[in-house]
Amino acid sequence: MMATETPERPPLHIVQIRYHGGERARPEEDPLDAYRAFGAYAGFAATVVEPDFPEAQRDPEPTVNLGLIGGEIAAAVADGRRQGKPTLVVGGSCAVVPGVVGGLQRAHGPAARIGLVWFDAHGDFNTPRTTLSGMLGGMPVAVAAGLAYPRWRALSRQETPLPTDRILMVDVRNLDAPEEQLIRATDIVIAAPAPGFPGADLDGAVADLAERCDLLYLHVDADVLDARYAPNHPTREPNGPSMQQTLAAIDTVMATGKVALFALVSIWADGEGGDVAVASGVELLHGALAAWRRHGGRPADA
Repeated sequence: MMATETPERPPLHIVQIRYHGGERARPEEDPLDAYRAFGAYAGFAATVVEPDFPEAQRDPEPTVNLGLIGGEIAAAVADGRRQGKPTLVVGGSCAVVPGVVGGLQRAHGPAARIGLVWFDAHGDFNTPRTTLSGMLGGMPVAVAAGLAYPRWRALSRQETPLPTDRILMVDVRNLDAPEEQLIRATDIVIAAPAPGFPGADLDGAVADLAERCDLLYLHVDADVLDARYAPNHPTREPNGPSMQQTLAAIDTVMATGKVALFALVSIWADGEGGDVAVASGVELLHGALAAWRRHGGRPADA
C-alpha cells in the first residue's frame, strides 16, 4: 500500500481504488489521474492511499479475490477513520462495499450502527439463487447484508452483517424481478432521487436512517445518473435523475452531518463518451465535497 501525505495531518483521507473487482484496471479506463488533472479535489488537503492486491494470495475463486482486495480496502478505510478523518473512496466498482463496511467496523467497532445510503440504478442485492446474469458485481450489498458469500465478507474484514433496516436505496430503477422480491422481503427502504420518481420521500427516509445510526456510508454508482451523463458505463440506464437532481439528493444526505465516508465508483475514462463520464465524475466530486464541507462534514480547506 502506497501513501503520500501533505504536512500537518490533512483532514481528508482519500482511498483510490485502481481495481475493478479483483483485477487491476487498465490505465486507459482508470479515471483517478484525470480526476486530479481536472481538480476534483482542489481546495482540500488530503492523505492519498492506494490499496494493492496481495498477488501472492491470488486464488482461482473470484469471490476470494474480491475478499482479498476488500481486506486491503478495509485497512485503508480504517486508517483514515481511526484518525477521525472524513474518508473519500474513489475508483473501482460497487464490489468495494464489503471492504468499506469492514474498514468502518474495524475503526468504529463491529457493533457500530452504520447506515448505508445506496445511490445506484441497480440494487446489487442479488444472491446466487436470485441472479439472472450470474454477475458478482450485482451482489455486494447482499454480501454486506450477510445473504451471500460469507468468505468474501470475512476476507473483507466485515465482522458483522449490515442489518437491512440500515440500508436506504435511492433510485434502483432497474431491479431483476427475483432481486426486487428479495429486497421487498427485507427492511430496506427504497427512496426517490427527486420528486416525480417512484419511491419513498427522500428527506424523511434519510432523516429516519440518520436518527437510528451512528454514522453513514454514502455510496454513489455513476449509473444512478441518467445515461447521458455516463454514456460508456457498461450498466447505464435511461430515465434517471439529472446531475442537478442527483447533487440535490446527495446534499440531503450530507445535511445530516453523519456522513463519515463517501464513495464514488464506476466511472470509466475510456471508450466513446469517456470524456463525458470523467466530467460527470468531477462534477459529482466537486458538488459532494462542497456539500460535505457546507454541512459541517469536516473536509476543510487546504
